Amino acid sequence: MPHVICPQVIHPDAQAMIRATPGFTLEILPDRSPATLAARLPDADALILRTIRVDHAFLALCPKLRILARHGVGYDIIDVPALTERGIPLTITPEANAVSVAEHALMLMLACMRKLPGYDANIRRLVWGGQADLPSFELAGKSVLVVGFGRIGTRVARLCAAFGMRVLVRDPNVAKGTIRGAGYEPVDDLDAAAGQADIVTLHCPSNADTRGMVDARFLAAMKRGAVLVNTARGTLTDQLAVEAALRSGQLVAAGLDVFEEEPIEAELSLFSAPNLIMTPHVAASTQEGLRRMALESAAAVIACFEGRLDRDVVVNPEVLGRNA
Repeated sequence: MPHVICPQVIHPDAQAMIRATPGFTLEILPDRSPATLAARLPDADALILRTIRVDHAFLALCPKLRILARHGVGYDIIDVPALTERGIPLTITPEANAVSVAEHALMLMLACMRKLPGYDANIRRLVWGGQADLPSFELAGKSVLVVGFGRIGTRVARLCAAFGMRVLVRDPNVAKGTIRGAGYEPVDDLDAAAGQADIVTLHCPSNADTRGMVDARFLAAMKRGAVLVNTARGTLTDQLAVEAALRSGQLVAAGLDVFEEEPIEAELSLFSAPNLIMTPHVAASTQEGLRRMALESAAAVIACFEGRLDRDVVVNPEVLGRNA
């Protein structure tokens, strides 16, 4: 009888799906304290995780584990080789949060370009009307560089095009013809494209090739007075370099949903940088997105034990052949 443990609450519809499947039991942990995890994880045949870091020490608490389902897309806090060594598949929810994150990226672009925080603060101080120190701009006619043309990046490109923007796309893993066929301009030279863009928006995974890609050199290559948006992973950027670019005016604004270290538990010097809009890694967390992520995670767990796990949602599919 597979026992599924969720260290964090998931959508009620996903809970109901698991409980309604014959032979499955579900446990939602009351907290994520080390004592609770040490006491309950040994009973887990399956885990649905949202934000917990998974390493060898964590997996040592899970002797029965058959599948780890990630409630989301990113898995940079999960030791995939350690899972593969144990023959445990890691699944993600590839399509579930794409719409939510894409919309959030557009929201940050609009808020940055229209100086939303400044005008909100002004009206609360009874300062009325447009202000010379808060110039706002349209998205229409501007150039945007979309870095990463996956499930989210493609949606962001489509939304930007709908606003009348010129869309440049950089993704070495996608054929240029595919990008052109979608109606956008593929670029080879990332720095040169950054120099043309009014907005740079990041939608690529964090890995050895991309980690820290937005550093002082990259920011200097951007058009002065451009906007940076990051709803992907905080480790794509050098946070201190972004702060410096905001203070110098190289960046006119930035919208960040993700940070180098999460969760943020102490105030950062970044917080006082001008024209910075921040959200606490919630781009994917619309009610619709949370429901889809939970349902897809639950479906993957059930499919695993029924011998029909979809390879397309498995990060380390080589373990499927081994288990078979």
